[in-house]
Order: sequence, then structure tokens, then C-alpha cells
Amino acid sequence: MEHPNDPLHGITLEAVLRKMVDRYGWETLADRIPIRCFMFDPTIKSSLTFLRKTPWARKKLEDWYVYDAVRKVK
Repeated sequence: MEHPNDPLHGITLEAVLRKMVDRYGWETLADRIPIRCFMFDPTIKSSLTFLRKTPWARKKLEDWYVYDAVRKVK
């Protein structure tokens, strides 16, 4: 079943994070979303742990990812 209203359907948080790190780098992520796990010794593992426990930070990353994906399609 498709979920046309959910652009994140089937995409893991790890996949979102890896794509954004690959595209923008940790420094840009830290500038855009100023959280410690992006600013100091960032790793995928530590960032995933924080993002899973912090809904507002996860939402910011996911919203940016969706905006970026939509903009890229156009």
C-alpha cells in the first residue's frame, strides 16, 4: 500500500541522517540544527541515539530532508 501523503514512508531515520550528512556535512547540519551531537565529535550512532529521544530535533531533520527532496524533484 502506498502512502502518498507521507514522503518519509519506508525511509529510516538512519537513511535520512546519512543522506543529509553526505550531502551537507556535519558542519552545515550543526549550523542549521544546533545540537551537540552534530557540533562536537559527530557520529551517526550518537546522532541517531539523540534524535530518537528528541522529537523536536528529529522533526527538524526530517522536515529539512523532505523540503530538500521536494526541491530536488522540481
